[in-house]
Amino acid sequence: MNIQQLILHFENYLPLNDTEKEELNKRIIEKRVKRRQFILQESDVCRHYNFVASGLFKMYAVDKNGTEHNIQFASENEWITDIGSFHSDKPSHLYIEAIEPSVILQIEKKNLLFLYTHFPKFDRNFRVIIENKFIELENRVLQNISSTAEERYQTFLGQYPNLSNRLPNTQIASYLGITPEFLSKIRNNSIKK
Repeated sequence: MNIQQLILHFENYLPLNDTEKEELNKRIIEKRVKRRQFILQESDVCRHYNFVASGLFKMYAVDKNGTEHNIQFASENEWITDIGSFHSDKPSHLYIEAIEPSVILQIEKKNLLFLYTHFPKFDRNFRVIIENKFIELENRVLQNISSTAEERYQTFLGQYPNLSNRLPNTQIASYLGITPEFLSKIRNNSIKK
């Protein structure tokens, strides 16, 4: 099991002691996910926090015209979940889909709440993880309303430096809110500079 990778991930926040590691190990489920397999679909309730041990995921919504709008990507050592659905137990409006064959470590809500209650370090670690994602989201909203497409692309490259070669143009363009053709034009201009 990839639990050691998750334990090392927590070293970035408040490191876990042996008891906390043992409790975490009892509550984590390892799951192998095929390319294009969903771990969440619209109208399902999000039941797990998902830590990406290997692979790549996208979280997106589909508008009434059937167009996908990518909200987030998550690769190795990142978390992906619909936090709103997870905490409210309400149906999600989002999809989470594997872009590559992946391995995730999942924790159910009841197990996460147990860890929060009995081991405050988990509460602190997850709060920092969520706060960092919130800051990322704030920056993304600000970028979308105040930056050019080229600036948004440069920010994407800075935020996800290892993903530009793992994602097709269509996925990146959806995340940036532009067409794949316009993204190709931006990339070509960047190469010429």
